[in-house]
Amino acid sequence: MTKKFSFFSKDIICVMLATFFYQFSIQSVNPLINGYARNLGISSAFAGIIVGIMSITSMFLRPFAGNLTDRVSKYHLALIGGSLCAISDFGYLFAFNATWLLTFRIINGLGFVLCTVCLATWMAFLVPRQHLGAAMGYYGLLNALAMAIAPALAISIYKLMGYKFIIVLAALSAIAMVVVIQFIHNRAKPSVESMKDQHFKIIQRDALPVAIIFSLLSIPYFVTQADIVIYVQERHLNINVSLFFLCYSLVLIVIRIILKNYFDTIPFGIWFSICITATIGYILLLSIMRNNFEMILAAGLMALGFGVMVSVSQSTSLLLAPLEEQGLANATYYLGSDIGMSLGPIIGGILPTIFPLRFFYPLMLIIIPLTVILYLCNRHKLNSAVQYN
Repeated sequence: MTKKFSFFSKDIICVMLATFFYQFSIQSVNPLINGYARNLGISSAFAGIIVGIMSITSMFLRPFAGNLTDRVSKYHLALIGGSLCAISDFGYLFAFNATWLLTFRIINGLGFVLCTVCLATWMAFLVPRQHLGAAMGYYGLLNALAMAIAPALAISIYKLMGYKFIIVLAALSAIAMVVVIQFIHNRAKPSVESMKDQHFKIIQRDALPVAIIFSLLSIPYFVTQADIVIYVQERHLNINVSLFFLCYSLVLIVIRIILKNYFDTIPFGIWFSICITATIGYILLLSIMRNNFEMILAAGLMALGFGVMVSVSQSTSLLLAPLEEQGLANATYYLGSDIGMSLGPIIGGILPTIFPLRFFYPLMLIIIPLTVILYLCNRHKLNSAVQYN
């Protein structure tokens, strides 16, 4: 390839914008859906089911989305996914009971799973293999921006404008995603050759070790996401906990900008060592923190430990998988995230009922040896990923 590749082509920029818009749609509703359900008179228990049903839906549909992505134009799947997100958002406005709210939440989960698998695979389709790590870094950067901006904006505005204003904003963001993909020239249709002898698969076998490692490392993150507010309250800490994920997102954005050119050249094992060290650091800091400085330092280490592994795991999954199974590899990677997202709050809810609160974070260090053993068993394969360039 003689011509220097640029990440600033119209197609790539549009995929990244579409990524931002669909994530903004999801992340602006997620922090408020529990309160919205309770505001409709739905019980606390059923409101929890409504909140979690989207993740459960996406977890079970990942393999189907992955197989579809390898067989169908990425444009058509993204169009369907974005449209379903918009339909579900508008549906929330007219859902006046638990059944309808649950139904639209499931529709949102279907749209979410199609968008996540499809757009990440579309991004990978548009770049040469030797730039795949950087591509996933850019893709993750837009995800991080949406995850930083959307919840903070939604939580701030809904107090002034109400739930429905935020829901309309989320729907308009999903519509913006559908509009943006109309300007993408390369619609990523699978070749006839790549579809030959393809059979339905639940997972992409080569990507499975990465997905399990990522799943284990994601558990402390999702425990923290679900329980850090209650953890700080029950320990009577004088900490501004609302700063935690804002600082996490800002540090992550900076890290991804600085490291974007290294994801394609550094083997998985080096990234893994850095992320494991940072993970131990932020878990220990969250165990002993007494002030905002220690909390912000923990957030920064979480960005290095978990946030970097998001991009590294995704690019490694795609590099290890054959070209005709890129969608399935993405689905396998996201399945690991779904498992961590589901297990984290459950573990976070169980631990305080069994152990004193001071052991809440130290007990999560159990994942470290498990993850290291898994890496050591697969290190040759994982470290060979960059050689596939």
